[in-house]
Amino acid sequence: MWTKQTPNQPQSQPQPQSQTQSQVPPTPLFQRTPDATSDASAFSSRPATPAARSLACIGASLEIKGRISGEEDLQIDGKVEGPISIRGHRLTVGRSGQVTSEVSARELVVYGKVSGNVNATDRVEIKKDGAVTGDIQTTRISIEDGAIFKGRIEIDRPGSKPAPKPEPTGVLVGAGAD
Repeated sequence: MWTKQTPNQPQSQPQPQSQTQSQVPPTPLFQRTPDATSDASAFSSRPATPAARSLACIGASLEIKGRISGEEDLQIDGKVEGPISIRGHRLTVGRSGQVTSEVSARELVVYGKVSGNVNATDRVEIKKDGAVTGDIQTTRISIEDGAIFKGRIEIDRPGSKPAPKPEPTGVLVGAGAD
């Protein structure tokens, strides 16, 4: 039943079934097919993707007085005094951030403090410990429980330009006409 093979005896080796099979490389069980989900550009809308957005940061120990403008997302953790304009991009005011100025951006996310008027073309988010003092003009707004807001909110319709303010005309309406 159990036999011990000795090294002098040749071992029987299985014969290849055919030569055509030995020339074809084995195919893996799972093969990746090129489709839209495996394309790197399909994930470009994810904010966690480093190549999707560039982000500039102002650290907690920095204090800036002056005008800030740019073409990239900005996170402020320090103190900033002066107008900030990053149209088409996101401005994030971190927990230790303090902004005293007018702000123009596509999105504004506030974890810290903002004092001044805000114009955001897409949305404004005031988080739990955030505070905004000033007027806000935006298409969408979110104010979490515990957030502080003091000012006026003007909501624009998405995709429309802000309506111009009516100008006074030179026509006087009188009580008596001759």
